Amino acid sequence: MTSNQPIPVVVNGAAGKMGREVIKAVAQAEDMTLVGAVDNNPKFNGQDVGEVAGCGAVEVPILNQLESVLAFAAQEKQLGVIVDFTHPDSVYDNVRSAIAYGIRPVVGTTGLSPAQIAELAEFADKASTGCLIIPNFSIGMVLLQQAALQASKYFDHVEIIELHHNQKADAPSGTAVKTAQMLAEMGKTFNPPSVTETEKLAGARGSLADEGIRIHSVRLPGLIAHQEVIFGAQGQIYTLRHDTSDRYCYMPGVLLAIRKILQLKTLVYGLEKIM
Repeated sequence: MTSNQPIPVVVNGAAGKMGREVIKAVAQAEDMTLVGAVDNNPKFNGQDVGEVAGCGAVEVPILNQLESVLAFAAQEKQLGVIVDFTHPDSVYDNVRSAIAYGIRPVVGTTGLSPAQIAELAEFADKASTGCLIIPNFSIGMVLLQQAALQASKYFDHVEIIELHHNQKADAPSGTAVKTAQMLAEMGKTFNPPSVTETEKLAGARGSLADEGIRIHSVRLPGLIAHQEVIFGAQGQIYTLRHDTSDRYCYMPGVLLAIRKILQLKTLVYGLEKIM
């Protein structure tokens, strides 16, 4: 594919809330062309994905067979990209299938285990195919995580609270897990105990990530995606918070990932790695 040819993009989970935003963003991007849309909801099968997304007809129907769409995209013999916003139960197989067809996956679906990510990284390496797994496409969240790393040099106590809409299937969020992993890589153990804790109700203290970091998950209608990283020390609390009020905020990161993945031949985890 030459530099003046648009990037062919398939969207998996095209009728979902995030999928519709991706459809609109790709349709409006001058250097991209939408070549496929997949969604398992039979209500939308055969409908024009642009009309479902609310951006007008784009002459791309929503299909429910990922393999057939990938096969069609692969026939174009261009550096195609698939953006996946689906479900934790299906994302691993979706990514493997895309790599097998030579279509580069940009993955926003969370819920992949560390073992699954390692297996996908090995598969991508063998295929020399770029793969991006991005727990959060918000540039603001990347900045929050970088600020948290700086704060961790001076605070020994930290906990994470993540809040999402009640349609989110996995907990804790991939963003919270990624934040905890980044803090754990700072080379220190957090939250040294001062008492022997007893949970009167199982899970009251949240989930325990690496290096003593606790993650608490909230699921309520009315929320979209929110995260707090709370540092504590004697006489002070330092709180970092990111709030999402519109899913459009993720689209600059999604478009950046689509463009950057063409330069990759391996799996990369995290938006900060390509910024």
